[in-house]
Amino acid sequence: MSGWALGAEMVLVFFLALFLLQRYGDFAKQQRMVLFGTLLAWYLCFLIVFILPLDVTTTIYNQCEKDRRHLATGPPPSNQTSGNASDARSACLKPWSYIPDGVMPVFWRVVYWTSQCLTWLLLPFMQSYARSGGFSMAGKVQTALIENAIYYGTYLLVFGSLLIYVAVHPGWQLSWSKLQTIGITAANTWGLFLLVLLLGYGLVEIPRSCWNASRRGHSLLKTYFKAAKLVTEKADAREDLEDVMEEVRKVSEAVKYNHPLRKCVDTILRKCPTDYQDKLGRNMDDYEDFEDKQTFPSERSLVKLHKRVIYAVQRDRRTRAQWHVLLQEAFHLEDVAKNEGGSTRRFVRAFPPARAPGWFGRYVYTPAAEWYWECALKRVFYRALSVWLALLSVAVVWSECTFFSTKPVLSLFAVFIQLAERDYNYLYIQVACFITIFFLCTCVYWTVFRIRVFNFYYLAPHHQTDAYSLQFSGMLFCRLTPPLCLNFLGLVHMDAAISHQHREQTAYTSIMGSMRVLSFVADGFYIYYPMLIVILCIATYFSLGTRLLNLLGFQQFMGDSELTSDLVDEGKELIRREKRKRQRTEDGENRRREWKERYGNAREELSARARNSHEMKETSYVDDDDDDNANNRPAKYLSRSATRADRDCIELLQDQEPLDFNADSREDDNNDHQQRDAGRPAGGRYLSMSSSRTRIFDDV
Repeated sequence: MSGWALGAEMVLVFFLALFLLQRYGDFAKQQRMVLFGTLLAWYLCFLIVFILPLDVTTTIYNQCEKDRRHLATGPPPSNQTSGNASDARSACLKPWSYIPDGVMPVFWRVVYWTSQCLTWLLLPFMQSYARSGGFSMAGKVQTALIENAIYYGTYLLVFGSLLIYVAVHPGWQLSWSKLQTIGITAANTWGLFLLVLLLGYGLVEIPRSCWNASRRGHSLLKTYFKAAKLVTEKADAREDLEDVMEEVRKVSEAVKYNHPLRKCVDTILRKCPTDYQDKLGRNMDDYEDFEDKQTFPSERSLVKLHKRVIYAVQRDRRTRAQWHVLLQEAFHLEDVAKNEGGSTRRFVRAFPPARAPGWFGRYVYTPAAEWYWECALKRVFYRALSVWLALLSVAVVWSECTFFSTKPVLSLFAVFIQLAERDYNYLYIQVACFITIFFLCTCVYWTVFRIRVFNFYYLAPHHQTDAYSLQFSGMLFCRLTPPLCLNFLGLVHMDAAISHQHREQTAYTSIMGSMRVLSFVADGFYIYYPMLIVILCIATYFSLGTRLLNLLGFQQFMGDSELTSDLVDEGKELIRREKRKRQRTEDGENRRREWKERYGNAREELSARARNSHEMKETSYVDDDDDDNANNRPAKYLSRSATRADRDCIELLQDQEPLDFNADSREDDNNDHQQRDAGRPAGGRYLSMSSSRTRIFDDV
């Protein structure tokens, strides 16, 4: 069953990518092409991370077989590193995940070139196309090409420089394979340039974040600080949205139903939140003649307004999603702080979960188990994890600075892999390779979505990530994962272009081409540029970037700053206010539920008794008319059969329900829910002449 491990991992990685996309994206509302492009990009990048360890073990086995054949025909090669002569003469142990020859080169070629087409052509184009304000396909395509000119220009600049270098070099002739090598080298050079910058920050900040997570007070204060900053951004986003909606209202009132540009206005209205669509659709005539003297917006101004609407709605949704996640984090940290001093040793939440706990919550993660984890074990776990990640970061920094040295071998990862290679411990090799690659990817991608400059691209769980952020993540993963994995192969001395060893190359490096075509890249940039990671790590350790941003006016969390203390106090008050609002909402719901349980059955019984009494009154009135001594009294005076207590209960129960002081907050929640459904077309008649079906490149 050769190759079964490859097939099994391909299936598992697909479901992993699908699960993550379902957690962050929204299958019901987002366009199918956006979801498909993001899923394909994530799937290909995850495949590289998961399959590369299998390629390494297969290459080690092939190298062992090659050395054994050399020993059978002659002396061993001088640079043999897969073991001593006695090891090579013995039979090589075949790995459990061995992949047959010829499979991996084809696999890597398909994965690599598909990911490169996605990241350099399709995803940037789809990203700009989705945010374009054009009303036609041609206009959107033109806007997308103009916005992506900087990306295409950067790539063409690097590719053109390398092409000129090869063309003027004496003795070299250009061929299709060399052109492929130049293109791959240009893409990897661009990725490695950004990779080192991001990696230097993540290698220091991730262990420090884990250590700070074990400090309850520090985490809570930082959450208050983030709340104070986020509420300002949230208010700005809301104000910007209202300003844009006011302009849309003016345009909608000026451009009537029979105007040629009304179709463009309807397209803009469909991008507005639902509550704004209802307001804009009121008090408008179906048909109104427009005079020549009246001024109307041009199509170009409507294109700009359309783009502003898309950006404003997206920013408002993003800040609301961030605010919701931040509130949950703050409430949880406050619950932990209160439960730490509790004597019951049972975790009590200020707001119980809306859903009933499943079997895991009822039998395993009980309130007692949650108390021991949150208040006792979690701190120890985070500190141990921080120490382990710090040691791993030191090993990465050391290996990045010494991986070019093969005699002696100074790279720690190369030493560990070669020791396991002598004992044919393939499982250890695969686990070590996967942990190292996963750690490098975590440092890089965590940095991208952590830095404030990149906060516009926000991956929010619970289906709150917008389409633009999903496409950006897929595009970035495809650009950084291939050079990151190539850098890892250099750390373990599996890249012959850097280690200059006559070893069996992995299938992954074989599709990259020989970097020796560009000697100044293989012998210069790829070796000495990663050494800058030491400077970046030192700058991050002493928080030089944070201090610089503070001096420039960008508030950053610093415990010894007066401005930080003011923002922490402001954030604490904001969280307290939101907590009181939520408590009032839950109290109102509880009172309403108790009132229904207490008086619901009594109200039905008294209503039935009232109906019976009314029938008796009508019967009594008829009997009095037939009586000779009847004095024709009104029927309302014949209701003496009902007791006074029953009448009082009926009047009380027929009165209005108790006032709910949380109606405003519920209305805001409903508005938030409607705004999240803003992508749905409004049901008004003024959005006519447009189909409700979702197509690939529709605006809906």
